Amino acid sequence: MSVDNWARTLWDYHHVHHHLEKADCVIVLGSHDTRVAERGAEVFLGGWAPLVVCSGHLGSLTSGMWSRPEAEVFADVAVARGVPRDRILIESRSTNTGENVDFSKRLLAEKGIRPTKAIAVQKPYMERRTLATFRRRWPELEGVVTSPQIDFDAYPTGEIRRDDVIHIMVGDLQRLIVYARKGWSAPQDVPPEVMAAYERLVAAGYTRRLLPGE
Repeated sequence: MSVDNWARTLWDYHHVHHHLEKADCVIVLGSHDTRVAERGAEVFLGGWAPLVVCSGHLGSLTSGMWSRPEAEVFADVAVARGVPRDRILIESRSTNTGENVDFSKRLLAEKGIRPTKAIAVQKPYMERRTLATFRRRWPELEGVVTSPQIDFDAYPTGEIRRDDVIHIMVGDLQRLIVYARKGWSAPQDVPPEVMAAYERLVAAGYTRRLLPGE
């Protein structure tokens, strides 16, 4: 086995393989990857939901990149793709996935909207953690998770290198385990082959996004 094989094992595990279903809203979680906003627009324009919530202030990866909240950047991307501006709500305070969920729920409630089903849009390697977070923090909501329809080989760009993706995937697997233990997200079964791939990637030096002290 090699780094490439171990990385693909994590990539596949982080996907939850949901099929789109009609929903009350699309919740697009902010990040450094505007392809997430494009996927959110695609879902809306496909008629899967009548409303888009763009959520996110600035996080660890965007605070040095952008001067505006992720939600505002994402909303502009969605509008450029054809989503009407009046079909978008902007939640621009959250700085992590838990806050994405909590603050989006609060914003919708303030607008008199109490969805029973939502489509969450996230980066490909954050599908599972997003699902786990929604299940813990908004358990009454039926959630479907999707991401840009891109495979592992096509995902890296000039700004998001392959090694960066592997570092982040390793960190996200650790967060799935640690956050479940802390009660911040719903526990997820981690198969032995996934845990083995994670441990081998850590041993190979993919530790940049690991939580300190964990």
